[in-house]
Amino acid sequence: MQASIRLIPVQGMAWLFVAVSLACAVEPVNPAGGALAGERPRVIISTDIGGSDPDDFQSFVHLLLYANVLDIETLVSSPPQAGRARHILEVLDAYEKDYASLRKHSEDFPEPETLRRITRQGAMEPAPDQGWSAATEGSKGIVARAKADDERPLWVLVWGSITDVAQAVHDDPSIKGKLRVHSIGSWNTQQDRAAREYLFKNHADLWWIESDTTFRGMYTGGHQDGEWGNRTFVEAHVKGHGALGDLFFSKKRDIKMGDTPSLLYLLRGAPDEPTTAHWGGAFVKTDHGPNYWTDNPDHSLSEGGRAGAKTVSRWRIDYLRDWRQRMEWTSMR
Repeated sequence: MQASIRLIPVQGMAWLFVAVSLACAVEPVNPAGGALAGERPRVIISTDIGGSDPDDFQSFVHLLLYANVLDIETLVSSPPQAGRARHILEVLDAYEKDYASLRKHSEDFPEPETLRRITRQGAMEPAPDQGWSAATEGSKGIVARAKADDERPLWVLVWGSITDVAQAVHDDPSIKGKLRVHSIGSWNTQQDRAAREYLFKNHADLWWIESDTTFRGMYTGGHQDGEWGNRTFVEAHVKGHGALGDLFFSKKRDIKMGDTPSLLYLLRGAPDEPTTAHWGGAFVKTDHGPNYWTDNPDHSLSEGGRAGAKTVSRWRIDYLRDWRQRMEWTSMR
């Protein structure tokens, strides 16, 4: 253990040498655990990509650069508004162009056609007042993968309306024991509040992290000087880096990608312990059911009035540095 030496004046004595452990003042390099530590989570993405906000394209590009450390089992288009499965396929087309380069760094990157085959169209409209309607290919996909013969939990990362998750749970409540839902709320929740309220009121035993403000630490706060700024990072390390980098830049020229913290949560940190440190934030448990966590209201963790945002932004250099390396993989022939 390293130590620093400080001279501390003590009344009636000469200077007293005191060794102060740096470990007490310096955060760990990264949270322990997660996919980058060798764990391999099963993942479903439910996204409103192609709708009114281009940041889902950004998050999807980021996701594919980490596809080698995940078992991606279903990709669901579950918008409000204009997003469709073809927008997922648009990103997969760019991934295919970079695939050979990525495979040189890891043979675990899945084939583009494999990802195309697991892409599903989910709900195209919000749920009616009851919170559920008719099964979709997306909701059926969630049920099918939850019932697969695999002891690992199934993580469902919700980047848009929670419509298809609510439909799946309604159609087969027995899947709840396998699901680990991490939803990015706020505006997304507003697009289908009925589905969210159905889950919240009728399935309090669902394992669920609901992030309404914590995710904003992705682009708010943290170290943003020089190359680490929202715009400067994209200009230096994303633009011109393979087909995926060019697609990212064409959709939005600065970092927003507010859905990405749900994935960062799985990359670094102990997934089954939401109150501990993760790249994607730390959350507090509430009295709503046995397995429900949300944004930490501690004022010291707030950024710009966004509760919990600092639990993401504190790791900004770490997750951007790691992503930067993977962006470089797309251009290394």
